[in-house]
Amino acid sequence: MEAIRAYTIDGAHSAWEDEFKGSIEPGKLADLVVLDRDPLTIPADDLKNVNAVITIVNGRISYRRDEA
Repeated sequence: MEAIRAYTIDGAHSAWEDEFKGSIEPGKLADLVVLDRDPLTIPADDLKNVNAVITIVNGRISYRRDEA
């Protein structure tokens, strides 16, 4: 959780951008990634196998994993 916070709200705060970045709230920029599993509930050795399912930048889907 510490690493996730460092890359989100803490990073936005250190850049003086936490009013519009760093957390998912109405009125903030919608850049986020949806992962295929919860990185907080899996063994650390499995973190390398976590994959992005969808990436959203500026409120629009910029990446969607194909489900072939």
